[in-house]
Amino acid sequence: MKKKDRRIGTCELCGRQDVLTTVHHLTPKEMGGAFEPTANLCIPCHKQIHALYTNDELAIRLNTISLLQADSKISSFIKWIRKQPSSKLPKTKNKKSNSRKSK
Repeated sequence: MKKKDRRIGTCELCGRQDVLTTVHHLTPKEMGGAFEPTANLCIPCHKQIHALYTNDELAIRLNTISLLQADSKISSFIKWIRKQPSSKLPKTKNKKSNSRKSK
């Protein structure tokens, strides 16, 4: 991700304000989403999405913010990250989840 693709704003997934955000393609570019809708996400949320889900999962069943927020795999993370101060970049596990590793 280029530095110019980052800006201070509100994360559309967790709702935290005044955080460094990056552009997330709701349908991955590799799956035809280059010109599809995007969302501005804080870095921890963006990393967590890609740690938990494959591009196939994101393209097929998790291609909107509301679908992501409703998914059980990330909902507990969203609940936790909302409590973290926007002034700090919290440490998150960036490794693939065990369920994703097996795919």
